[in-house]
Amino acid sequence: MVTSDCIWWKGSKLAHTLHLPHGNGEGEKKFPLIIICHGFTSTRIGVDRLFVKTAQALVKLGFAVLRFDYAGCGESEGEYGENEFACFIDQTKKAISFGSELTCINEHAITLIGHSLGGAVAVCTAADDERISNVITWSAVGNPFADIKEIVGYNGEHPVIDHLGYAITEEFLLSLQAFSPLEAIKKFKGSVLFIHGKGDPVISSDYCSDYYKEANKVKGGTKSMVLIEGANHTYSSIKHFDQLISSTSEWLLKNDKVSVQNNLKKSV
Repeated sequence: MVTSDCIWWKGSKLAHTLHLPHGNGEGEKKFPLIIICHGFTSTRIGVDRLFVKTAQALVKLGFAVLRFDYAGCGESEGEYGENEFACFIDQTKKAISFGSELTCINEHAITLIGHSLGGAVAVCTAADDERISNVITWSAVGNPFADIKEIVGYNGEHPVIDHLGYAITEEFLLSLQAFSPLEAIKKFKGSVLFIHGKGDPVISSDYCSDYYKEANKVKGGTKSMVLIEGANHTYSSIKHFDQLISSTSEWLLKNDKVSVQNNLKKSV
């Protein structure tokens, strides 16, 4: 089952798509929820339908999947370049609230999957929100300011940069400086999986081992890392997407029951 509606954030509608497994009738068990955080100027569809294919695969395993567009992206209202990094965290929390309040969702089993800049957003959100059990990053940026500055070609000379038709303001770029996901991951006590393509020309795959190293400084949860040989930033080949989704699926099925049990203990 697929449903579409919107999530409200500061008076703006954030478009979303919710995928539910079959058999979500009243009285049946509640589903674990996966929320996908897309990357810089992306959408809930993803390059080459990355997030659509992901949702279609994971819903077959019994997971509910929530895809949403950040403000100014896809079908959501607002101007993307007027956001700050903190706005993405806040919007992600709104998505968490929306999903966790659905009667068919197990609020004790919520996982964030973040791609690229969305990986940094997912990590920083989870570090500040106890509702998150697991975090999975795909091709995550490790230094938001340095990485996005390079992508858009920011040199401090222009207050607004035209990036693929998005007006990226200097305020937006400078807001990235205040956030370090590699530090934030050390505040998250749940389970984490880091995946990166070794053929990524956009964001260095070295960040994957950096995240893994920092995460292992924290007690609690499981820590896993997967490097996919030859995969690009968006896992666009059939082979690389299959490796991405199989690694993600196997890890989720292994960790979901553990995260539910741990969170139920905390709530007692």
